[in-house]
Amino acid sequence: MGEQLTTSAEALRLFFTEDIYLVNSEDQILSAAQPELKSAPVIEVVIPVVEQQIPVINAVVAEVKTPAAEAVVFKYLGKNQKNILILVNDPGNDVSTDKGKELLRNIVKALQLTANDFALLNYAAYANTGFEELKSFFNSKLVFAFGVTPLHLGLGDQPLNEIIMQGTAQLIFSANLDQLADDQTGKKTLWGSLKKLSI
Repeated sequence: MGEQLTTSAEALRLFFTEDIYLVNSEDQILSAAQPELKSAPVIEVVIPVVEQQIPVINAVVAEVKTPAAEAVVFKYLGKNQKNILILVNDPGNDVSTDKGKELLRNIVKALQLTANDFALLNYAAYANTGFEELKSFFNSKLVFAFGVTPLHLGLGDQPLNEIIMQGTAQLIFSANLDQLADDQTGKKTLWGSLKKLSI
């Protein structure tokens, strides 16, 4: 074999897988697999341990209360002393047209009621308000609904100009005051029902 090209112990280990022993002049046996190591000075390295305080985040689950639907405050005429609710449905007027207001005055007068006895509410300003909410607010025992249908109030289909019972409350549904003023048959049927009321 020719001259050795490398003297690197690591490279030679790849070629020579068996242990090789060298005998030097002092008759010491050295193992090529375990070369003699020279001891280097020991350097002690001290790595400081830094304690870092990690903030502890206590997860606080706050109960979020959604505001309950605020109770509607109704703007109405009268004092409601007898718990009688008169509903009208006229988006163009506070109550109704002149002939509609005249008809309402005649009905109220025929029932011997004053403004202190009832609450007059224009339902057009409170569309989608149900019967239970109205009854709860006004504590209604009697409800006259002119131009407000039972479906508006969340009730089933009911006949017009007749007394119906909803729990302890009496209800009468009729046409809009302005239309009813010109409807002789409707007024006659309504008048018959008004006579049967116990106020």
